[in-house]
Amino acid sequence: MLERLNELRIETPSWGYGDSGTRFKTFPWPGAARDVHEKIDDAAEIHRLTGVAPSVALHIPWDRTDDWKALRGYAEGKGVAIGAINPNLFQDPDYRLGSIAHPEARVREKALAHLLECVDIMKATGSRDLSLWFADGTNYAGQDDFRARKRRVRDALKTLHDALPEGARMLVEYKFFEPAFYFTDLFDWGAALVQCLAAGPKAKVLVDLGHHAQGTNIEAIVAFLLDEDRLGGFHFNARRYADDDLIVGTTNPFELFAILCETVDAPDVAYMIDQSHNIEPKVEAMLQSVLNCQEAYAKALLVDRARLADAQAKGDVLEAHRTLTDAFRTDVRPLLEEFRAKNGLPLDPIKAFRTSGYAERVAAERGTAAAGGGYPT
Repeated sequence: MLERLNELRIETPSWGYGDSGTRFKTFPWPGAARDVHEKIDDAAEIHRLTGVAPSVALHIPWDRTDDWKALRGYAEGKGVAIGAINPNLFQDPDYRLGSIAHPEARVREKALAHLLECVDIMKATGSRDLSLWFADGTNYAGQDDFRARKRRVRDALKTLHDALPEGARMLVEYKFFEPAFYFTDLFDWGAALVQCLAAGPKAKVLVDLGHHAQGTNIEAIVAFLLDEDRLGGFHFNARRYADDDLIVGTTNPFELFAILCETVDAPDVAYMIDQSHNIEPKVEAMLQSVLNCQEAYAKALLVDRARLADAQAKGDVLEAHRTLTDAFRTDVRPLLEEFRAKNGLPLDPIKAFRTSGYAERVAAERGTAAAGGGYPT
């Protein structure tokens, strides 16, 4: 069991360490990371405390630098690696009507050029995954041709797929609404899967836990994609009504557990936190996110698979359900303490962080940024 806990790897996102907010307001936090090097410093602190967060995802151009190889060396010197590269195709004014699905060829070419630039960044940083989310869609009936947009997306993804180096992957995310409110080009897992199948074997679907309608059975989607060998990874967070950006495991911990029950034995699934931490202290919120995933993962490892399979084969509905809930209700904190002791990690990472002085030190060094609104830039 302890050996299996060593298999868990959770990537943290650079943008989770900086100030960010909703469309209404960004509340600045003392010591929030101001540049990519400080973001890497914070990610390294999370890995030091948990032992399960060895990489940090970058967002381009938010994390742009003049020397990618030097940045890779800086990260490695801090004990972490550069993870997924995330292009930004939603903030440039040219993308008001979309990026790769835009009706104007000039804009589509600009978007594709940025995506190809990110492939070059992957090569320089040693990143394996290109993580793709598109804000493309329409707000009014008749605004654009649905089928034409579908083909534009397909053409761009195919070109991008073929430009990926050997061993690299592109993870295609979907979202059923926002910022487009009438139609979104990659509106659900089926649309993403169809586009991935058309692009080629390096294309996999990325599931963001905040990008579904209320009541969606995400674990069933996960199982379906796994069976098709097209599940590439997760963006972990929690939603309440509309989108994500609550700490994963805070609103529906059983859903997180049920999803991990499907993936715990699956190879090559990338786990990543994707949260903005709008009102929370940045590093501690990220630490809590990682620990919630680790706890749910440990519980998923405890499921008695033989008992579950037997109950399912017999059609014993309640016994099958109890098999899952017995594992979910197990207090795994002593097990996680044993894991941490064996690996030389703090037994209580939250307490260790709060008493380390890290938050106070970076607040003194970095100060507090001026308040703003929306995403970081």
